[in-house]
Amino acid sequence: MKMRKLGEIEVAEMGLGCMDYSHGHGNPPPRQESIRLMRLAHELGCTLFDTADAYADGHNEILVGEALKPIRHEVILTTKYNPELRPVTDPSKGTVEEQIERRLDDSLKRLDTDYIDIYYMHRVTDDVPLEEVAGYMGKFIKKGKIRGWGMSRATAEHIRIGHSVTPVSAIQNEYSLMERDPETDGVLAACKERGIGFVPYMPLGGGFLTGMIKPGMKFTGDDAKRFSDRFSDETIIKNQPLLDVLDKVSKAKGCSYAQAALAWLLYREDFIVPIAGAMKEEFLRSNMAVPEIVFTEDDLKDFDEALSKVTVYGKWDESAVFKLKEVLQEEGYEPGKKSWGYE
Repeated sequence: MKMRKLGEIEVAEMGLGCMDYSHGHGNPPPRQESIRLMRLAHELGCTLFDTADAYADGHNEILVGEALKPIRHEVILTTKYNPELRPVTDPSKGTVEEQIERRLDDSLKRLDTDYIDIYYMHRVTDDVPLEEVAGYMGKFIKKGKIRGWGMSRATAEHIRIGHSVTPVSAIQNEYSLMERDPETDGVLAACKERGIGFVPYMPLGGGFLTGMIKPGMKFTGDDAKRFSDRFSDETIIKNQPLLDVLDKVSKAKGCSYAQAALAWLLYREDFIVPIAGAMKEEFLRSNMAVPEIVFTEDDLKDFDEALSKVTVYGKWDESAVFKLKEVLQEEGYEPGKKSWGYE
């Protein structure tokens, strides 16, 4: 694969989102299979691996750390702290800086590494001025605990504020053929202007853009689609025209729907690095082969023209993930248990 830059940090064109190996988008593979797939991704050219302390309450970091341990210095490892789920403003637990650094230290321990390449603020909250957080990130960089920092679900204004204090390496927002807000809300423009990388999460729309999700499908187990309106039968049917576009493009290029959707992202900007998940080897190999797909200017023009005639229905609602966690507890899924796939 060719290389791209997230700020000053160089990565291969396709990254790997690792959350699926623990929780959230379908029952995960067994622990050893998840480790094998992550190492296979590296063999196929992937260098960017993404996790977070909120993914299965830290267990995803443990799993990712074990998988990448033998190749740690050959990969770019990113994780996040989530001040929305676990605020850092309780004065009884120390200063805000101390609480964030403690969260960082906990992630370092779980990942079994002495540095993190990019440390994200998982959600930008208003209980702490963003200028302060950006300043703390600069201190962590100077201490050698992180190489760069970023934000997830950030606005153009967040980018302006944070970058003015400590240069931002990457922004991680949802972006795909199903969610194109970054093109119109100023976020992509803000990244381009400042030399910041953009890392789309859910680049396949939670699986819809694979074309494998059909009306009447029942989502069970560890899958947030169970509680998302985007995956109701009604919405799936209404979004069929988007799959019709992918069908035409994929046939013309001899690729899968997913590959066409991911290739479209790569061609939007040269600082975009998608992090699709892949719980099966066939999907992993398919995703990592996306950079081989060539779109001409005419191809892209035709692709975008077809997309302009399509209305996309159904936003991804994060409450689906929260509802899933509640239900999984009722159904006996708990972090650290074999049913989660990482023990």
